Amino acid sequence: MSDHLAIETADLWKRYDDVEALRGLNLQVPTGSICGFLGRNGAGKTTAIKVLLGMARPTKGTARVLGVAPNDAGAAAMRQRIGFVSDEKDLYDYMTVGEIIAFTRPLFPGWRRELEQTYLATFELPPHRGIKDLSRGTRTKLALLLALCRGAELLILDEPTSGLDPAMAEDVLRALVGHVAGQETTIFFSSHQLSEVDQICDHVAIVDRGRLVLGGALDDLRGRYQRVQFVFAGEAPHASLKTPGIVRVQRQGRVLTVLTNDSEAVIADARALSPASIDASPVTLKDIFLESVRTED
Repeated sequence: MSDHLAIETADLWKRYDDVEALRGLNLQVPTGSICGFLGRNGAGKTTAIKVLLGMARPTKGTARVLGVAPNDAGAAAMRQRIGFVSDEKDLYDYMTVGEIIAFTRPLFPGWRRELEQTYLATFELPPHRGIKDLSRGTRTKLALLLALCRGAELLILDEPTSGLDPAMAEDVLRALVGHVAGQETTIFFSSHQLSEVDQICDHVAIVDRGRLVLGGALDDLRGRYQRVQFVFAGEAPHASLKTPGIVRVQRQGRVLTVLTNDSEAVIADARALSPASIDASPVTLKDIFLESVRTED
C-alpha cells in the first residue's frame, strides 16, 4: 500500500450465497482527505465498509486500511486507530450520555478531553439524559462524539447526518471539516445526500453493482468531465461510440447523452451520426453521480 493512501482495495470481491455484493472493487482514499462514498441502495457500500473493518471476509482480492489488511494479526491494533459510526448508531440504551462517554474514554489512549467538551456543547448533548430517551438525531450526534474524540487517524461514517434537521446537519458537517483540518484525520463516509458530499468532500468514490465506476479528486472530476447532448431529427441511433473516455451513454427518445472526459473527441466521433444539434456543458456532482449509475437504455 502507498503511504499516501488511508484505504486501498484491489480486485475486491464478496459473495453472499448467490449474490455478488462486491465485484472487483478498486478503491483508493488518500490520507488526509474527506472522501464521499456514493452509490445507490444495494451498490455494495455497506459490504465494502464491513470488509474494511474486518466484519466480513472478502471472497477474493485485497484490502488495506492504514497499511494493514483487516483480517491480519495486526488488525486489532489497526482498529484502535479508527472511529466508526454505523447507520444504526448502536449505543448502550441502559446508560446515560455521560456514562457512555466515561465508559468509552479509557478504551482509547488518545482520547481528547478538550474535544469531548467542545462536542458536548456544539452538539447540545445532555450528559444526564438516558440514551434510550434520545431522539434519533441526538443519538447520531452522540455516536459522532464518541468517534471524533478517540484520537482516530481514520473515521468511517455510514450516513453521518441521518436523523438530523438541516441546521444540525450543517453543524455536523462543519465539525467534520474542522476535525480533519485540526486533527490530521481522514474521513471516509457514505451518504445519499449529494449536497453534503459536494459541500465538504475533496474526493469521491462512486460505486455501482459492487464496482468502482468513478473516483478521484472532486475538483478534477468536475473539471475533466462534460455532458454532451446530441439531439436527432428522429430516434437517437443505437450505433456504438468507441471514443476513449466515455463514462456512460444514455438514450432517451431523440436525445443521446454522453458523460465523457474528452468532449471534443466524442463530438468528432458522433458527427458521423448526423445529429441535428450538439450541446456540451459542465457537470455537477449530481450529474456525475446520476450519469455514472444509470444503465444504458
